[in-house]
Amino acid sequence: MLKKSHHNYAEWTKGRFSEAVTVTGPGRMIFLAGIGAEHEIHGAIQHPHDFDAQCHYAYEKLKKVLEKNGAGLGDVVKQTTYVTDVRFQKQAGQCRTQAYSGVALPAHTFLTVSQLAWPGMLVELDVIAIAPLAPE
Repeated sequence: MLKKSHHNYAEWTKGRFSEAVTVTGPGRMIFLAGIGAEHEIHGAIQHPHDFDAQCHYAYEKLKKVLEKNGAGLGDVVKQTTYVTDVRFQKQAGQCRTQAYSGVALPAHTFLTVSQLAWPGMLVELDVIAIAPLAPE
């Protein structure tokens, strides 16, 4: 059986992210490449200049990729969010909180970078998930 525990040691972190996530038991680790607003078929950046739309689009893609690997957002244990402008911090936090509604928040790191993989990308999500092993 897979047991995940989410821990917050500082009051200000509660509801924002888990400071630590521990996992015990048999499980399958899923490492996802950065997910942003690239269209799944042709790769063009969707919603240019609209951070909120890019962020929501990225989380929808994240959910789909996790599902294809037998997992969901509740299985994410570590996330790094990259943005191109620190002024997007509040919006990114709201977008993340909405996406993870109903499940414990993963451990999370937020970084501002000068540029992402493709021109026009404003946000990129990098996650590690651990899902229970499927019964055989």
